[in-house]
Amino acid sequence: MPVAPSSLSVTLQIVSIVFYTFIAFICIGLPIAVIPGYVHEQLGFSAVVAGVTIGSQYLATLLSRPMAGRMSDSVGTKRAIVLGLSGILISGVLTFLATLLQDLPNLSLGILIIGRVLLGVAQGLIGVGTISWCMGQVGAEHTARSISWNGIASYGAIAIAAPLGVVMVTRYGYPSLGLALTLLAALGLLLIRKKPSVPVVRGQRLPFWAVFGRIAPFGTSLCLASIGYGTLTTFITLFYLSRGWAGAAWCLTVFGLCFILARLLFISSINRFGGFHAAIACMSLETLGLVLLWLAPSTSVALIGAGLTGFGLSLVYPALGVEAIKQVPNSSRGAGLSAYAVFFDLALAIAGPLMGAVARNLGYAWIFFCAALLSVSGLGLTLLLKRRAQ
Repeated sequence: MPVAPSSLSVTLQIVSIVFYTFIAFICIGLPIAVIPGYVHEQLGFSAVVAGVTIGSQYLATLLSRPMAGRMSDSVGTKRAIVLGLSGILISGVLTFLATLLQDLPNLSLGILIIGRVLLGVAQGLIGVGTISWCMGQVGAEHTARSISWNGIASYGAIAIAAPLGVVMVTRYGYPSLGLALTLLAALGLLLIRKKPSVPVVRGQRLPFWAVFGRIAPFGTSLCLASIGYGTLTTFITLFYLSRGWAGAAWCLTVFGLCFILARLLFISSINRFGGFHAAIACMSLETLGLVLLWLAPSTSVALIGAGLTGFGLSLVYPALGVEAIKQVPNSSRGAGLSAYAVFFDLALAIAGPLMGAVARNLGYAWIFFCAALLSVSGLGLTLLLKRRAQ
């Protein structure tokens, strides 16, 4: 009788795979804080064009999700990640070339946007490929742990890379960004060459839209909860300014620390208590945190609200993901993960304009009240899904 692998062994196997997510998101994080300034100040385009340049990456990720899932299911997870890393390498070369053509702003911008689109497609391929690879390697019973460690790798990488990108540009200039992306992607391709992949799962492959329909109720709940994340990260600085407070960055730090800490400490609770119970508890905590931000009379209360929001949001994605992936066969696992990720992308896409309209009409504090209402709606939907499953 085979011996079940230890928890540490499973975690090490997962970490060895989500390492490629870490490399990818270092490459995504390095330019994120400096490309808008390059487009606006160095090339002379408007802030709107700078926003479109950054947004083109996220749009490409959203639109490439079906292709990423289909490729992961049909050609294998390792090959999907290799293609993603190759896309980052080409994006790095294009970014380097664009920064050398600063004297030709239109050409520089065009090349830069193509590079951003490739980076977005690569993000979709690697994000789905790594989680699907983890599930194939350690088993579907460790879905929550696979999703959680992938999230830790991505959020941790961006937290490290965003300030590092600013330092690099200050010391070595904008061309250093393209060189860094190229070298990191080349390192990833070198390391992945001899890593054994898992075999492609045989069986019926559902069309993406059939998978999407099965995943949609769970994804909708995720979307409603995740708007709080997009709201806090987008508007916390402006919220602090509207109150005359300083130190908005500390709110983001506390949010991020609580988010990662909860994933490290409580990820096993999803398998222990079930995805629905974990999601319900976490959404309740998130709602409480958002309400505290709405009512915050001081920065100390705002920090507590940000911490509770981060703590609550941390397990919503993997908890609902565990239940969502049960709705599709293993042969369509990649498509299921892609369809599920679409709803998180959607939450980030609509949080900005939706809460911007609320802030303009009601004030910045009310964006957290509206986010709390949406979180409660997601909580209600999750309760209905739990009842239906029973």
